[in-house]
Amino acid sequence: MAKSSPQNYPRVTDSHNPYFSCLDESQLIVHPRKIPPTEVTRFIIAAIKNAEMKSSREILNVPDGLDNFDTSIIYKREGKTLFKYFRDYCGDPAATAYQLLNEHYTDVCVEQFRLRTLQKERMNSGWRYQFLAFECARSTGRFRSVSDIGAAEADFNAEIEFKDTTINPLSLYVSVKNRMNTLGGQDWPKAIQALEQVAINDRNRRGPYLCVFGLAMDQGKKSRTIKSNSRTKQPYSVNTEVWLANFFWPFFANYSYEEIMSFVLEVLLKTTKDKLSIKVVVPEELIESFGNCCREHGLISDDGKFNNPRKLVEFFCKR
Repeated sequence: MAKSSPQNYPRVTDSHNPYFSCLDESQLIVHPRKIPPTEVTRFIIAAIKNAEMKSSREILNVPDGLDNFDTSIIYKREGKTLFKYFRDYCGDPAATAYQLLNEHYTDVCVEQFRLRTLQKERMNSGWRYQFLAFECARSTGRFRSVSDIGAAEADFNAEIEFKDTTINPLSLYVSVKNRMNTLGGQDWPKAIQALEQVAINDRNRRGPYLCVFGLAMDQGKKSRTIKSNSRTKQPYSVNTEVWLANFFWPFFANYSYEEIMSFVLEVLLKTTKDKLSIKVVVPEELIESFGNCCREHGLISDDGKFNNPRKLVEFFCKR
C-alpha cells in the first residue's frame, strides 16, 4: 500500500507537547449531555447479551445470515468435535474419571467447551466494550452520526464537528481492543493499514478521517499515542492513533474509565439474581450432540450422569 497522505484536521503543533501531531481535541465540539446512569446500565446489559451471541457464533464459525436448519447442522457437528476433544485431550484418565463421577453431561459439555475456546472467550470482553462504546457514542449527542461499519477491521464510525464550522467534520474509524497486547508488535502495522483502508475506501466520507484503536482497559500517563516503527521511529500512519482507556471512554461516553468499570461491576453483581450470564452461550443442539455421543459410548446413565469411572478410563485410554 502506498503511504497515505496526512489528513487535514487540526493537530497539536507544539513539538514539546507529548501529543505532538495528534488530533487537537480542544478544537472539537464537547459533549452536550451526560448519559443517565440508568441508560448506561441498559446499554451494558444489552452489550453483554450481544457479546454472548456474537462470540458463540464466532467460536463455532457460524456465518451471518445462515438459516436455523443449517445452523443446527453446524451445532450438531461441533458437538461431535467437542466429544473427540474431550477424549483426546484428557491429561489424566484416572483423575478425570474420578472427578466426573455423577456429573451431568450438560455440565461437562459446557466446561469442555469453555476449555476448548478459552482464548476465544476473551474476545467476548472486547465485543462487550465495543457494543457499549457504540451505544454510548450514539446516546451522548456529541457526534453527528454513529454507525456500525460492518467490517472486520473497524467496529464503528463516528462523525464529529469542529468548533470552527468552516472545517469539515472529522470521520473517526474506531477499532476497539481490550489492551495494547491484544495485538502483537508485528501485527500492528497490518492492523493499522487495514483500518486506514476502510477509511480511504469509504465513499460516504466527506471530510478528513482519523483511525482510532481504542483500548477499553489499558490506561497510561500518555493517554494517546501514534504507533511507530521501533527501529526507524517513523509512524506507521500519521492518521492513526491509539487511545487508552482514560481518554477513550471520556471521549465517547463522557464518563471516566473508572466510572464505566463501576457501572459494569454493578450489572455483573446482579447477574445471579437477574439470570444474566456473562459467559459464552453453548447452543442446546451442541450439548445434545455431545450427550448423544456419550450415550453411544455407554459413558452416562439414563439420567445423563457419568456413573461408571472404569468405563471412562477405558474410553480415555483407547485410541
